[in-house]
Amino acid sequence: MAGKRRQFGRVRKLPSGRYQARYVGPDGQLRPAPETFRTKKDADDWLADKQTEMRRGDWHDPDAGKVAFGPYASDWITERELTATTRQLYRSLLRHHLHPDFGAVAVAEISPAAVRRWRADKLSAGTGPTTVAKAYALLRAILGTAVGDQMIRRNPCTIKGASTVHTPERPTATIQEVYALADAIQPRYRALVLMAGFLGLRWGELIGLHRRDIDLEHGSVRIRRAVAELSNGQREIKAPKSGAGKRTVGIPTVLIADILDHLERFAEPGADGRVFIGPKGATPRRNHFNRLWHKACEEAGIKNLHFHDLRHTGNTLAASTGASTRELMARMGHSTARAALIYQHASADRDRLIADAVSDLVKKGRKNADKRSKKKDRKPKGHAGDTAD
Repeated sequence: MAGKRRQFGRVRKLPSGRYQARYVGPDGQLRPAPETFRTKKDADDWLADKQTEMRRGDWHDPDAGKVAFGPYASDWITERELTATTRQLYRSLLRHHLHPDFGAVAVAEISPAAVRRWRADKLSAGTGPTTVAKAYALLRAILGTAVGDQMIRRNPCTIKGASTVHTPERPTATIQEVYALADAIQPRYRALVLMAGFLGLRWGELIGLHRRDIDLEHGSVRIRRAVAELSNGQREIKAPKSGAGKRTVGIPTVLIADILDHLERFAEPGADGRVFIGPKGATPRRNHFNRLWHKACEEAGIKNLHFHDLRHTGNTLAASTGASTRELMARMGHSTARAALIYQHASADRDRLIADAVSDLVKKGRKNADKRSKKKDRKPKGHAGDTAD
């Protein structure tokens, strides 16, 4: 009786005694197995698996993953809708941390072991954990797209927690410290410090404010744009980096007089006038302001405080009023999809109450500081004729 004719693929015995399996893929190309087999049964089993993949629509072109990682990653960045700062960051991470190790390697040849070895080598070489975490997150995202493009079956980035950026806890300035810094900084930046500390606004959001964004009658400021500084010195005016970032924030009543004074003395005229400008009329640059900031910190006797830490002060004060997590995320403009959704449902009236409660806390803090100052002034001083025991 004649042997049963094979329905899928072909197996042939090689002069070496091993077996080669081949099949015609969905693209009409003859596809050999990437390796030979010790027995004919092993070759048959491999062909059976391939046939099952094709029936399920789970077949992957084995040549698709032969593309070098470097060009694929570069195209990946180009094709994404990213802000200029994010695109710049990704290209820097690719150039300095991913391309040297994976640039010439085929996407399909990047294994979990290779990723683990790359990460360990980076850390042992002294690359900062935050930089390694960001580079790993980028690598995982790029290879995740390669999975979707059916270039590889699984993402080789499988290290749990490797993309988590662990940042040390930053200090929180007290109410008294915020005012001390506001008093020590150049007068034209006093309101900038107060709004960062008690509204929790970011540097780029503050620098991007125009007069029309501030409504002192209703006590609110509208965040519609931000100014980002690129490493090449150029600046980009953009919308906040997430839907949650575009928001209206209630101004604590105690700050109204300071903001009004700033608008009258230092801001550009007209509804489109910039709220914060330098002495020569230019939009302030972060590196120049940092020099003034460090000088103010030194004068106020405050160490290791970054300007961005003032945002944490505003967040902490708002949280202490009893505001819910949803209200806080809406007020602070947290840049996550969840925060954006929450912001859409946050109550403007409730945010007004949060702003008023922050205002009361600031007033109380200043009142306590004034009391302590008066007590020091009333302390009796020694007479000229007194002598020590």
